[in-house]
Amino acid sequence: MSRRALAAVPAAADGERLDVFLAGHTGEPRNRVQQWIRAGRVTLDGRPSKPSHRLAGGERLEWEPPEEPFEERLAPEAGELRVLYEDAAVAVLDKPAGIAVHPGAGRATGTLAHRILARYPETAGVGGPGRPGIVHRLDKDTTGVMVVARTAAAYRALGADFAGRRVEKTYLALVYGRPEPPRGRIEEPIGRHPQRRKEMTVRTRGRPARTDYRVLGETAGISALEVGLGTGRTHQIRVHLKARGHPLVGDPTYGEARWRGLPAAVRPALRGFGRPALHAWRLAFAHPARGERVSFEAPPPDDLRRLWAALGGGEVPLPGEKPEG
Repeated sequence: MSRRALAAVPAAADGERLDVFLAGHTGEPRNRVQQWIRAGRVTLDGRPSKPSHRLAGGERLEWEPPEEPFEERLAPEAGELRVLYEDAAVAVLDKPAGIAVHPGAGRATGTLAHRILARYPETAGVGGPGRPGIVHRLDKDTTGVMVVARTAAAYRALGADFAGRRVEKTYLALVYGRPEPPRGRIEEPIGRHPQRRKEMTVRTRGRPARTDYRVLGETAGISALEVGLGTGRTHQIRVHLKARGHPLVGDPTYGEARWRGLPAAVRPALRGFGRPALHAWRLAFAHPARGERVSFEAPPPDDLRRLWAALGGGEVPLPGEKPEG
């Protein structure tokens, strides 16, 4: 049976990219919509287009998603979910380190998506294949706040807000050194590394990316930063801070063994921290059912707290607090 769909592009979409508009309209991830467009599954006024095409409003938009491969359909799996908030439209979770958000290459089971499906079976029909209710993701070893859509309407609304950059994302990061100035913005394009294809890097031909940071505190050569994302590129925080000479503590991909040059008393704690020291502290968005702005915070995980204390910093400073000193 055909899955072809049709929509008229509203006048309000004038100037918007085709891929951004269609991702927001369907609630599908933007990279998947781009695949549809490049495969000729999307037409404007009967003609194929490009993901970057700027809409004018009034066009006749048609698309036909590919059939969902059977192997991408998930089976629920029991497992811990740290629920910060839930209602009929959304669930807000505190993601732990060490668990992937959804299945990927070589990872068919044991993901957060499997646990979401077990607790919220209604999400089986929400979102893309293998991604029940998931409108955004965190890296496997990043902790913190995630929102999950429990209805198709919530998925579409949240997807549109993420694509339109209307969701506020604030992180806590521990990095080597002290950035100067202590408060600033990094605007450097990010793209795939030309040799190491699993890595991202700052490069001229990359996609625009913006990261704001603020130093919250410093101890033993390590700074705690409040980080805000203006864009959502893969590994953005890790890549931008590395490019500025302040890699994240514990980052196995973009980090450095700079603990070797720090005082002997703090080297074991830094050497033994086995993941990027990054935590998604706050997520703020328009509630998809009520429309009001809501905000949720996840407390820093125990491993980050222990690390900061071991460095002599006491209680780890939190984003939103007045910087030390």
